[in-house]
Amino acid sequence: MTSLPLNLENRDINEINNHVQVAFEDVLAEPPGLHSLDCVWSASYAVFECSKNCCYKLMTLLCGICIALEWGCTFAEIAFQHVWCHTPCLRVFTINALCFQKFYGTCMNCCLAPVCETCGLCFSKITVSNK
Repeated sequence: MTSLPLNLENRDINEINNHVQVAFEDVLAEPPGLHSLDCVWSASYAVFECSKNCCYKLMTLLCGICIALEWGCTFAEIAFQHVWCHTPCLRVFTINALCFQKFYGTCMNCCLAPVCETCGLCFSKITVSNK
């Protein structure tokens, strides 16, 4: 399996984090009729964006590589479990269930089918008439 080249522009190509809305306009908004001074609104925007970007970059610098390592190991463990444990176990269960299904079906056809057929023939002779 070859991985695609790393896309440094669009880092969410599968759009799995569309729910994370952290732009200034998504977080702060003044309704019509309630506006702060333009200089306060502009300064708030600058402070918000700068602090958000700096804090995010600092947290990713300090924790991002360790967290990526942890998630990489977690998904490797999940893949290992599925390849070496869950899928073979499911295959064993499917093989055994198929065998049981054949055994159960044969028993039903041999034992229950004649009884049901006989009951059907007996009850088919009953007639109901409305007077």
